[in-house]
Amino acid sequence: MGDSLVQLDAGPRPRLPAWARKSRTDFESLNRVKRGLRLLNLHTVCESARCPNIHECFHRGAATFLILGERCTRGCGFCSVPKGNPARNDMRLDATEPASVARMAAEMKLRYVVITSVNRDDLEDGGSRHFAATVREVRRALPQARVEVLTPDFCGDHDAIARVLDAGPHVFNHNLETVPRLYRRVRPQADYRQSLEVLAFARRYSESVITKSGIMLGLGETEEEVRALLRDLRAAGADVATIGQYLQPTRRNLPVAAFIEPEQFEAYREYGLALGFRMVFSGPLVRSSYMADAVNDEAVRDESRLAPC
Repeated sequence: MGDSLVQLDAGPRPRLPAWARKSRTDFESLNRVKRGLRLLNLHTVCESARCPNIHECFHRGAATFLILGERCTRGCGFCSVPKGNPARNDMRLDATEPASVARMAAEMKLRYVVITSVNRDDLEDGGSRHFAATVREVRRALPQARVEVLTPDFCGDHDAIARVLDAGPHVFNHNLETVPRLYRRVRPQADYRQSLEVLAFARRYSESVITKSGIMLGLGETEEEVRALLRDLRAAGADVATIGQYLQPTRRNLPVAAFIEPEQFEAYREYGLALGFRMVFSGPLVRSSYMADAVNDEAVRDESRLAPC
């Protein structure tokens, strides 16, 4: 697989290879969903993180709600979500947000709801109470829907993680994002082992919840580092892994170090399944919440694939 990396030279952003492009656009669906979100003062990670799948997902009637405001207290090199100063008024929590998310999810008739958030290291509980309230409101409004949470690390606070799990999500997702060697550059305010412990604690605390994590490729990792990360994830009890290509969202973010061939994504998928993951969703345009309903359906259907850690 040594020639699976398309190395990039320094300079202007390179042209995307064909397999990393999203050609379909659907502005009617995009604008309709955006209007509904703006009416309720809601945000999505689809917009804030400049996801390449936004047209497809909004057309499908899917969206990943971004709560705790739209400004993050961390400065990850890969992320285009706006950064904020906790002392400013625009970082105040909106007490109506949990109910508004539930209302929007009900209006969209969602059968699968994904809730994520910015990091709020300025809050005593990391925003976990607000997160839990949002899950409860959604479950009350849509009792038949499944709910997936994609959480921050809450600075490793087990009480905060337990608080979110007690609200009853069906899937607990926390992304590792990249291999440990690259954390200082990619996630300078996070810790690889701490993120693994977040997932391990979720598995210990709730046997029924599906645990999930995602990573990006193309930031300078090696093949063996990715395989080691997958082994670490499986040892922590993760059931599902998502693997996608990092695409530089703005010129202020980290450049792409390499584009990964689709065949390599497939090799990682097969390796992950051999380790015992219920589901490995791997491809250039895969994102942590992309097609989350279908990924969950496959993970539940293939529960027998899960091997002891």
